[in-house]
This record gives sequence, C-alpha cells and structure tokens, in this order.
Amino acid sequence: MQQDRTVLKPAVYIVGAGPGDPELLTIKAQKLLASADVILFADSLVPPQILSGVRTDAELIKTANKTLEDILPLMIERVRQGKSVVRLHSGDPSLYGAIYEQMEQLNAAEIEFEIVPGISAFQDAAAKLKVELTVPELVQTIILTRVSGKATAVPADEELQSLAAHKASLCLYLSARYVEESQQKLMKYYPAEMPIAICYRLGWPDEKIRVVPLEKMAQVTQEENLIRTTLYVISPALAKIPHSSTLRSGLYNPEHSHLFRP
Repeated sequence: MQQDRTVLKPAVYIVGAGPGDPELLTIKAQKLLASADVILFADSLVPPQILSGVRTDAELIKTANKTLEDILPLMIERVRQGKSVVRLHSGDPSLYGAIYEQMEQLNAAEIEFEIVPGISAFQDAAAKLKVELTVPELVQTIILTRVSGKATAVPADEELQSLAAHKASLCLYLSARYVEESQQKLMKYYPAEMPIAICYRLGWPDEKIRVVPLEKMAQVTQEENLIRTTLYVISPALAKIPHSSTLRSGLYNPEHSHLFRP
C-alpha cells in the first residue's frame, strides 16, 4: 500500500483502522498512515498489514501493554516536538474506542486533534453475510451493544435482555466470554432456531464466520474457541426470506413518487 505523502501539521489524528482488512481503510486513513511521524496502535487489535504503507522512518509504538497514563504523555510530547501523531484504533473510534478520556486530556493539554472514522465490524459482517440489516416490514432498527465486562459496566437501562425485547437487528460486541448468559437472554425474545452469525476477527487472515441457530451460539463459540475479537449478529434479516416475498423498499418502487421521480 503506497500512498502519496504529505506534510501533516503537529496534531493527534485519532484514526479508525476498520475491522482488519487494509483495503477497508478510508483514503484519508491511508494518507495519514503514510505521512505520520509517529503511529501508536493497539497491536492486539490492529493486524500488521494495516501498517504496510507507513514511512520507513516513522516511529511505531505498540500500546497493547500500555495504560492511558503511558499513552497520553507520549502523544502530547511528540506533538509538542512538532510531530504528527496517528492514534490508530480498530474499527471506528467512536464505537468502543475508549477515546472519550483521550479527547478530554488532549483538550486539557491544548493539543489539537482530529477524528477519522472507520468501518465498523458490523458493517463488514453484513457485507460478507450478504444481508441488509434493515429489511422493509421486517426490521428497521440496528442496535449496537455489549454486555458488562471487567473493564466496563453497561447501564441498567441498556441491559441485553431489555434491548433484545425490540427484536431488532442486534450486533453484540465484546461479549464472547459471556456467551452462555447472552444466549439465554436473547432466546427469551428471538426464536431458538433463528440463524445468527458468529464473526471472529473480521478482515484478519484467520477470519471465521459461522452461521448457526441461536440455540447453538454458545456451543459453537466454545467449541471453536472464538473468544477474543468476536462479533455476534442477531437479526431476523439472517433468516431466508421466501422468493415470493413482497418485502421491498418504496424508494425504487414504481408506485412510489418523490422529489426526483414524480
């Protein structure tokens, strides 16, 4: 991945790396990675191929073993030295990216920063599953959520069982270690035989996607040891829709008129 390199102003660029496939990086992300003086990246979440186009003289700093107290001073110091810094996050930074506290401290230090969005795993999953998660008259809502873990508690009003009651397209992040409990809660509202997708390390060389009945969600996860970097897609859209189905959007329906097609 070779990119035209430009001189960046001293600042922190919080960049979404996408799910793992370098071809799913945005053009802006590619340009920033190709031009930055310093790149801090979570090496446990961002595959090496994402960094294939960086400068040979760029400073690469792995952060999987670092705390925020280690990372922030590094970014602030490098910017004050006149360097451009990319803080590379997996997926999209705004979704489980832990960027809130980083932005707070960068603001407090009067360090300029910019956020560059990335493709999230749920979008890559839908593309590879060849499904639309918002099928007319079937499902029109997508819920992105997780269960409480050691590091992050989910607010009581957002507990999985209450969200499952909507029967929407539900994309469950960061929850593989709690899969048995999650399955039980989901089965109170979704049919046990409904197909769901277990998506492991999307975009990585060892990617796995398993479509199984909801009642097999925990069993397959555990049998194949799909614990880290796993996304679950639970949606009525994954069930096969009969070819005779009349479900369709009005957008391109000849019986529907709008501003551009009276």
